[in-house]
Formats: sequence, C-alpha cells, structure tokens
Amino acid sequence: MKPVLEPVVLNGGHGEGGSALLRTALVMSAILHRPTRIHNIRGATRKRGLTPEDLSLVEALSTLCKAEVKGFDLGSEDLSFFPTRAPRATPLRLDVRSYVEGRVPGNSLIVLQSLVPVLSRSLSYSRVSVMGETHSNNTLCFDAFELGTLSAHKAQGIYAFPSLVTTGFGFGSHGEVAMEVEPSVLEPLGWSSRGEQVESGARLCATNMAPEALERASILIGQNLQENGLGDDVTIHEVHGKETGASVTFFAQFERGVGTGSAMMQRGMTINQTISRAWENFEKWYQTKATVDTFLADQILIPACLCESKSVFTIPEVTRRLTTMAWVIKQFLPIHITILGREGEPGTVTVEW
Repeated sequence: MKPVLEPVVLNGGHGEGGSALLRTALVMSAILHRPTRIHNIRGATRKRGLTPEDLSLVEALSTLCKAEVKGFDLGSEDLSFFPTRAPRATPLRLDVRSYVEGRVPGNSLIVLQSLVPVLSRSLSYSRVSVMGETHSNNTLCFDAFELGTLSAHKAQGIYAFPSLVTTGFGFGSHGEVAMEVEPSVLEPLGWSSRGEQVESGARLCATNMAPEALERASILIGQNLQENGLGDDVTIHEVHGKETGASVTFFAQFERGVGTGSAMMQRGMTINQTISRAWENFEKWYQTKATVDTFLADQILIPACLCESKSVFTIPEVTRRLTTMAWVIKQFLPIHITILGREGEPGTVTVEW
C-alpha cells in the first residue's frame, strides 16, 4: 500500500501573501501528487479568501487530479487539496462567473497560465477553455501570453496553442480563451544574457473599432516602433466580443530572452495614451539587459524547477511575489533557487538540484 504523504501546510499570508502563493502551492501539489493545506489565504491583502478566479483553478486541478478538496467556497480562508492521482488530460471548460452572480472580476489568462505546467506533465494532449477577462491593465493579457509567455515556455520544451475566441476587455468582462497543450519533456533555460535580437513588433487587438480608427492606431504604433529602431511589424487582431475595446502589446524576442509590455484602452483613455502606456511597460524591460520581463519571471519559474537541469535567467526587478513563489516551491522540493539581487533591483535567478 502506498504511504500517505503528510500535507505541506502553508500560511497564505507569508511574504507577498496573495494569489501567487496560493496558485504556486496548488500547482506544485497537483504536479507532485503531494497534498497541501493553506490557511490565512490572501492574508497580506485587503481582499482575503478565495476569489472566483481561485475557484476556477481549484476546480480545474481537482478534476485533473481527482483531488479531495475542503474549503471550496467563495471567500474561504482555509483550503485543503489532496490529489488522489497524477494529472490526467481531461477536457476542461471553466467560467469565473459560475461561482457568484453579477459582474465578476477574474482573469482567464491567469488561470490558463497556472494550468500550463500541469497539463504539460499529463501524458496526452489537453484541451481547456476559460471564460473571463482576456485583457485588463496590470495583469496578464492574451497577447502577452501568446507572444511572451508561450514563447518562453517553448524554450522550456512546453508547447501550447491558444486561441482568443471572444474578447473580454476590463473589469468583470466575459471573453473566452481556448488552449491546447502537448505532453512535454522539459528543457533548461540558459538565459544569462540576451544574445542577438531576432524579432520585434506590436499587436493591436480590437473589438468593434471603426476601420479608420484601426488604421490610425496601426500607423501610430508603427511610428513608435520605427523611432526606437524596432522595425514596423504591426499586427491588427480583430476579434468578436460583447463590448468595444482595444489593447496594445509590444514584444521583442532575443536568442536567449523575450519580453512584452501591454496596455488596454480603458474609459477616458485615447488610443495615443494606450500606446504610450504599453510602450512604457515594455520599455521597463527592453531598456535593461534582463532576459525576461518582471511578470514573465513568475511564469517560467515552476517549469524551471521541474526540469532536472540547471536554469538561469535575469530579471529587471526582484519582486516579493517571485521570492514568495520560490519559498513555496522549496516547501515541496529539495531544490536550490538562488535569487541574486535586492528587492526592487535587477537580479539573476538560478535553479538547480
């Protein structure tokens, strides 16, 4: 009879004390088939307890791993997650609005990104779709996910293929993103320096915008790229959605690195302001020597830790979110995660067994 492992017990208010801690613990639990209990969920934030976004992830992981779950309630501050098997590919269709009535905030890309390393470890092709926000400011959007996150994952040996079914711009919007993930053999990242730049450009994602407005926006984005020596590759991605909206994403790919910067046109903003904000977000990474942007560092950390070879990448800023994620992973694995650099300053991340 297989021995029952003791659960990894975590204080959800440790370090950054927010959603990244919770998601990291659940993903590691699912992949490693190791139970976990998390108390004081989001204990360092103003909105404590499980959100609809969290519940979507828990539902997906519990289905993949046939987990026994306690505390699966909106606002719950304590959760027990006991997987009964390794992850198996199962078609998933999730909706962040299914847990509470009204206009519900919840980012579909955050849920999908959390599932990528889990689905890549299953032994067959996986399909999943998530309904929720697809583009919002200060969080992961579809275009940054496709152009940046999945490009980095490809270098890690993970192959995933997303499609934007319908757009959801802004707080509580209701778009849909579908994704297919291949079973993968993980590869290490040797990204201590960028090497040569191999590609750069921008994408304008829009719904219900007039053709002349799209053309003007495309010209402005192209001018921004040209003025900064990044060519003139601008893609217009028109997608159906319930509400009018637009988002701009700049990206650059190096031999050993990738980064993005995005902004969504919110109420009261012009397209010029949106382009400027997206460029500012992109420039925070591009003008440094870091091989990945600040947010991408979080997304590639778990696969780097699951690969049994040494990975190295550099970041423009050490965040408490990243150090908290590293702390959580080390509660599950006997692994060395070294983050050189002070919080708020550039750093180097090394992962080795």
